[in-house]
Amino acid sequence: MNILAELLDAPYNSLSRPHKRRLLMAIDGVLFILAIAGAFALRFNSTLMYEYIFKYSWRILLLLVLKIIIFNLKGMYRPILRYTGLEFLSTAGAAVLYSSGTQVLLAYLQGSWPLPRSVLIIDALLTIVLVVGVRLIILWLFRQVKYSFNGNKTPERFAIYGAGVAGSQLARALIHEPNYRLVAFIDDKKELRQQGIMGVRVYAPADLPKLLATQPLDTVILAMPTINRTRKRQIINQLQSLGIFVKTIPTPAEILSNQVAISEIRNIDVAELLGREEVMPNPELLRQNVTGKSVLVTGAGGSIGSELCRQIAQLRPKILILYEISEYSLYSIDLELGENYPKLKKVAYLGNVTDQIHLMSVLRRHQIETIYHAAAYKHVPLVEANPAQGVYNNVFGTLTVALAARLCGVSNFVLVSTDKAVRPTNIMGASKRVAELVVQGLADIPETKTCFAIVRFGNVLDSSGSVVPRFRKQIAEGKPITVTHRDVTRYFMSIPEAVRLVMQAGAMAMGGEVFLLDMGEPIRIYDLAVQMIRLSGLEPGRDIEIEITGLRPGEKLYEELLIDGENIRPTKHPKIFSAHEQLRSWETLQPLLEELLEAARINNNDALVSKIKELVPEYQPQKCAIATQQLQN
Repeated sequence: MNILAELLDAPYNSLSRPHKRRLLMAIDGVLFILAIAGAFALRFNSTLMYEYIFKYSWRILLLLVLKIIIFNLKGMYRPILRYTGLEFLSTAGAAVLYSSGTQVLLAYLQGSWPLPRSVLIIDALLTIVLVVGVRLIILWLFRQVKYSFNGNKTPERFAIYGAGVAGSQLARALIHEPNYRLVAFIDDKKELRQQGIMGVRVYAPADLPKLLATQPLDTVILAMPTINRTRKRQIINQLQSLGIFVKTIPTPAEILSNQVAISEIRNIDVAELLGREEVMPNPELLRQNVTGKSVLVTGAGGSIGSELCRQIAQLRPKILILYEISEYSLYSIDLELGENYPKLKKVAYLGNVTDQIHLMSVLRRHQIETIYHAAAYKHVPLVEANPAQGVYNNVFGTLTVALAARLCGVSNFVLVSTDKAVRPTNIMGASKRVAELVVQGLADIPETKTCFAIVRFGNVLDSSGSVVPRFRKQIAEGKPITVTHRDVTRYFMSIPEAVRLVMQAGAMAMGGEVFLLDMGEPIRIYDLAVQMIRLSGLEPGRDIEIEITGLRPGEKLYEELLIDGENIRPTKHPKIFSAHEQLRSWETLQPLLEELLEAARINNNDALVSKIKELVPEYQPQKCAIATQQLQN
């Protein structure tokens, strides 16, 4: 086969496209001659055949010319043959029908048949058989050539899970690839089982063990782009339990946006399996505080802040103000928005949320109507090691922005909070709970015109502090994955969905509520590490180790979203809940805040922890966190 491959491939590749088309036309010309000769041979006996061919010679020549012209007009020579699928069958049939039909039309106009009708019918049938048959042989030869030139490399044997439209399209796209060899289809639908697609059998999922015993598989490609997360997890777990590596195809959104082709196979990212099924957003709630309004986002360059900016940009605000302390982060999101939303009116400001004079000048200059306060220090171990700076930024920053919003007549203020604010065991969570108290206290002041609200949720996937990108990097480098505790659990949600829920929750606020997002079921981080290793085609403990490093200072085994689980009410959105939690009046809160912030200014960690305990009685610092503070003092 290698000798045949060389004999076929080298001369063919040396031809230009026009030469290849002319070669194919010449081949068809020979086939047309064979077809008409065969038609006369079948219609008349061998002694009379040559007599009739000679008698009708000019009409036979006319038929041959008509076939070539009509085949050309119908586009039989436009496709690249080696990449052509079976769609040429309909084109060939139409071309033969038109050429024979033209002969019949000419006969009708002349008043007599140019050729016997039986000969025309037999000729048409033989033409289709020969044209289609030769093309199928050529396609088969090209495929063998490609496999031969693939050298000693064994093609990847794969099955397609999903025998629907996506699976069929994927099979058609990969059938010309020498690096892949389709072994089977797998599908849940009973009516498809034992059927064949492109000559490949469809199996039930329960038949996989038997299939693997007779036909080893390297990969299963999941070709069900619209399947929900729960079902996708079930399928992947089943396949992984059989030791099969699983890949997938792009989502419908990626394909329709022309970002990728359906044939672009990729590894499954763990982000596709975590969290729960997303509920479609309410467009009215998304637009309510954004469309046609002046909107400011603090922490605009962060994980949540930057996604807020992207989604706000889609909703056509009057103007979008980006407020960020990090120069590079601000530059990045400003550049991205400028490229993706050229008509968006926006202004980028370098600024600290604790700088009230600068912030108020921005609010007044642009007559801001809505603020999303996403700026915060959120990395637990870093804030635990730098408590004064964490409290100053998270508490005094929130106080500054909230007071500025109230003084400048901002209509809506939304604080982006965290589940770590509930019964906190670390400074970061405690500081965010104090920030919540600030917003609740200001909302409780009589005749407050600004509508203050808090949105509290858990971890978001692929944020700067998420374990997912860290695990991904460790796997890519072949290093052990580090997990702090075997039983530590966390809630997970995608950044875009979290931001949409934040915006919708803010639109439902009446003042002072704490909105909670339904985060789904918590995920054990150890299980997450195992899943990510297996999704990379590796085996935990053999290819990648998992090391237990111990809980970090201030880290909890699990997170909560509610302080008082009984005080929760549903909202008009099925995944957003509202709670009115215990708060302090502004009169009692203000002097305590001043004392806390003074302790932060002078870096007095003992006084700072003591004051936080007074403000947040449920704050229970872990022993390791206290030891860290004592070492620093």
